[in-house]
Amino acid sequence: MDLLPYLEKISQKRQYDKGDTVFKQGGYSDSLYYVETGLLKAFYVTPEGKEFVKSFIKENNIIGSLTALTSNDACSFSLVCIEPGVLFQIKYSYLLQLAENDIEIANTLIKLLINFAQKKERREYEFLCLSAEERYQVIKNQTPDLLNRVTQNDIARYLGITPVALSRIRNRMTPK
Repeated sequence: MDLLPYLEKISQKRQYDKGDTVFKQGGYSDSLYYVETGLLKAFYVTPEGKEFVKSFIKENNIIGSLTALTSNDACSFSLVCIEPGVLFQIKYSYLLQLAENDIEIANTLIKLLINFAQKKERREYEFLCLSAEERYQVIKNQTPDLLNRVTQNDIARYLGITPVALSRIRNRMTPK
């Protein structure tokens, strides 16, 4: 099922500017968001104010706080636009209702959830089993466009290192 034409019928299309917050850690969100254009950053902030980037969400991807969607709890992370973009917002409860009556929608939802689980498993593996230099190499190999679209500070936060450590890694990896 091609999701985009269907989303246009069952969701609200919204324009966002760079810096706009889609939802905030500690707040509530009852929707999933499909990114048609733009780039978003999902991140956690500790009680001490330290930021950790969970993920970058590019075009043709879906994001939502599963904690907020499935347990009526607060969002565990914030989502902000780091580029202007167009997002389709769909109420999760409405999507579930549609899936109960349409096997094609249900199968698409299952595929989306499997894709999300695979991404999460891959991210956990990288964080637990790869060095910071290897994690940076993964970005360079798999999503090199991020290196031009995201600040070095955000790349460092995504890798779980300081900007200084990222600079050292980049210098070591740059051919002399």
